[in-house]
Amino acid sequence: MTPAWRPHSEVELIVGTPPGGGQDRPARALMRVLQARGLIDVPMRLTNIPGKGGGKAWDALRQHPRDPHVLSISSAPLITNRLLGVSDFDHTALTPIATLYTEYLAFVVRSDSPLRSGADLLDRLRSNAGELTIAIATAVGTTNHIALGQIVRHLGGDPKGLKLRVFDSALYAVADVVEGNADAGAISAVSAVKALETGGLRALSVSAPRRMGGLFASVPTWAEQAVPCTIGQWRGIIGAPGITREQIAYWEQALAAATASPEWAAELEQHYWTNTYRASEETRAFLDSERVFLSGMLRELGLIG
Repeated sequence: MTPAWRPHSEVELIVGTPPGGGQDRPARALMRVLQARGLIDVPMRLTNIPGKGGGKAWDALRQHPRDPHVLSISSAPLITNRLLGVSDFDHTALTPIATLYTEYLAFVVRSDSPLRSGADLLDRLRSNAGELTIAIATAVGTTNHIALGQIVRHLGGDPKGLKLRVFDSALYAVADVVEGNADAGAISAVSAVKALETGGLRALSVSAPRRMGGLFASVPTWAEQAVPCTIGQWRGIIGAPGITREQIAYWEQALAAATASPEWAAELEQHYWTNTYRASEETRAFLDSERVFLSGMLRELGLIG
């Protein structure tokens, strides 16, 4: 079916992390697939505006009202930034278009760390949650922080006692652990891959609902260790305020085709991503439910009243 609207000029994809970061990777992968499948016939440009846990990208997107040629990658800080007072808007001020996938977290330490297993990490967190320094991205209150809070709460500790080092990109958090500045890291699994391959890191556990493949095939989930921490970072596509139904429909059609392609399946496998595709209305409802969940978790972390 020929869409009622289609792009007539260059499309800009604004991402809120540096090159190689958690929002940058899906943006580049999606651009490759859209172009390889001939799903878009205008040029595409990627712009990195890191900062505020991705918030600077959404600030920039908001400056293009009614422009369907400017898009961004959405993630949890779009909601938590508003709840934490970092931003004065959330997804309701923009146009949710799709959810692409979920990526689960890896809990990692330096390869020479005395922490050899998930049980070792639990023991240290149980005795004193603030005893370990833990690197996360991309902001306080993100999925990484919430996952740590769930673990500490399960152990009977106070999540507010966590000692965190927070970075604009998971790649910087990985480097912090490798360099020995942090005792552990809670980061997206794919962000740890290179350091795992070179022997700089060891993975202790993952937050996935079941064991992951590849480098993580032998890494237990928290659920296997009777810890209720099954949580991932979702990524989606969000548009500028006020774009029309016809413009949304074009992007829904293009993204549905892209994410159903073999090329996208290969990207999912390579990056340890789990396909959780949702179209626009489903995504809007999902984000509304996430706002309720994240609000409750941020209260438990002592970040909001």
